[in-house]
Amino acid sequence: MRCSPPYSPCTSLFKSLLVLLSASGCCFAADPYIFFEWTVSYLTASPLGTRQQVIGINGQFPGPVLNVTTNWNVVINVKNNLDEPLLLTWNGIQHRKNSWQDGVLGTNCPIPSGWNWTYEFQVKDQIGSFFYFPSTNFQRAAGGYGGIIINNRDIIPLPFPLPDGDVTLFISDWFTKSHKKLRKDVESKIDFGAPDGTVINGFGPFPYTQKLASDNIPYGTINVEPGRTYRFRVHNSGIATSLNFRIQNHNLLLVETEGSYTVQQNYTNMDIHVGQSFSFLVTMDQSGSNDYYIVASPRFSKSSSSVKATGVAILHYSNSQGPALGPLPDPPIELDTYFSMNQARSIRLNVSAGAARPNPQGSFKYGEITVTDVYVIVNQPPELIDGRLRTTLNGISYLHPSTPLKLAQQYNITGVYKLDFPKRPMNRHPKVDTSVMNGTYKGFMEIIFQNSDTMVKSYHLDGYAFFVVGMDFGLWTENSRSTYNKGDGIARSTTQVFPGGWTAVLVYLDNAGIWNLRIDNLASWYLGQEVYLNVVNPEIDTSENSIPENTIYCGRLSPLQKDQAQRVNFSGSPRSILATSRRVLLLALFAVLIGGLAR
Repeated sequence: MRCSPPYSPCTSLFKSLLVLLSASGCCFAADPYIFFEWTVSYLTASPLGTRQQVIGINGQFPGPVLNVTTNWNVVINVKNNLDEPLLLTWNGIQHRKNSWQDGVLGTNCPIPSGWNWTYEFQVKDQIGSFFYFPSTNFQRAAGGYGGIIINNRDIIPLPFPLPDGDVTLFISDWFTKSHKKLRKDVESKIDFGAPDGTVINGFGPFPYTQKLASDNIPYGTINVEPGRTYRFRVHNSGIATSLNFRIQNHNLLLVETEGSYTVQQNYTNMDIHVGQSFSFLVTMDQSGSNDYYIVASPRFSKSSSSVKATGVAILHYSNSQGPALGPLPDPPIELDTYFSMNQARSIRLNVSAGAARPNPQGSFKYGEITVTDVYVIVNQPPELIDGRLRTTLNGISYLHPSTPLKLAQQYNITGVYKLDFPKRPMNRHPKVDTSVMNGTYKGFMEIIFQNSDTMVKSYHLDGYAFFVVGMDFGLWTENSRSTYNKGDGIARSTTQVFPGGWTAVLVYLDNAGIWNLRIDNLASWYLGQEVYLNVVNPEIDTSENSIPENTIYCGRLSPLQKDQAQRVNFSGSPRSILATSRRVLLLALFAVLIGGLAR
């Protein structure tokens, strides 16, 4: 639905009413609304040949692709048909001044089983490839994820020829245990070990060996036309494992990652770490005499992985004369983290390209801004704290309060959290606490992630894209700044930190709200490796979104919650989502005024 501007003359009263309508969420300019109805439920599937319960959306696994354009307003009514509470988070969507829609436990009460809740947010000033997934109860291990595509507006050209097609691929480590069993294993100090396999778009591997042929596992196929170029948006939606992605006999021209256009470079393969998203242009320049392998294989695995650990799909030319042939394309050396780090360092921002706005991406001179806050955040391997297995950042294992931080802030409830997260590790025993980072609004923060674990970790920050300015092995020191890329470091929301190494990022804190900073590796996140960043505008900001009318209340605010049956039922016409009483009254007043003006 697109909103058209009124064509009758406007009086001052008319203009005032337009302001009121805009404040209430109506639009009269070029920012359309798009509506979705999603039901999240359990499905039965056999990704690795074993029937098991997965999480799907509208009967799809993976879920539907959310395909929108810069500045569109997105309204998604989510019905929770699972047997436990649910939240969906939108990995990389910045929710400008609207952390109410972030879908994590620090900002939202979870949607109870059998309830619905409507997300309403604007994809403000963003382009690129992202994905959504369940953020609670280890549910991501069962699926529930899907793609997000934010297209350029027509007035801003792509920095490459328009592709002939668009392909979304999810590569994920996969376990045949249910997410509930994996969750219990983590709580019971049981390492769930290496994955049972790797799935591509929910399918297991093509039977490229006799051993796999006997398993009769369904596999995925991507159909293409010879000579054409396709944009492959590849997401690592897994829970623990870095994966190497490659396509037999085809180059991967990297053009975008998590909302930033990159300097265009060809790769034969790409390491994609947990939670990361990449866009490649792939030209179908082979003869097409046979099909080709699409491969995703685990990286940095210290155990001898079985042949089933590699995920394989098929690239099928329309003129193909037979099945894929030969061995799978070679991966990098399994434990070569130097190769992977150098590859990551080679990814640079295309500073001459326009993105969400016409101005070039490089017009923001991040290397010339004075840093106002520095945090050195160190993660440690799991350890026992008060008899329970926990993980920590700077010696603190995050404890979820029963009342979300954002709600506690809104209602001035004290004692829910403390703004005392340390800027560096403290010389003290680790503890469990609800400790929050205090960010300076419109300050410039430097964050150094130091990985003291033995596995690659992915750090993700909601609400922002940060500039990845440096990474290396060893301990970060003040002298490490001399190695920073201060000109064209890639801007993204998820970055890898190699074992025994560090990664430095810079972020401009212009997005007011409470934002989740976490390790995306699911067991580490679940056991406490997260923190929230509090960014408060000291002045009254009328553009910051107020608390949603459909807010779910929990914890100390539970008495405010009305029964679901008494809340707005959004299961009818999608347009009824916006028909709250306040907006109905405003629109009625609008109609009366129009009638008066016509007379």
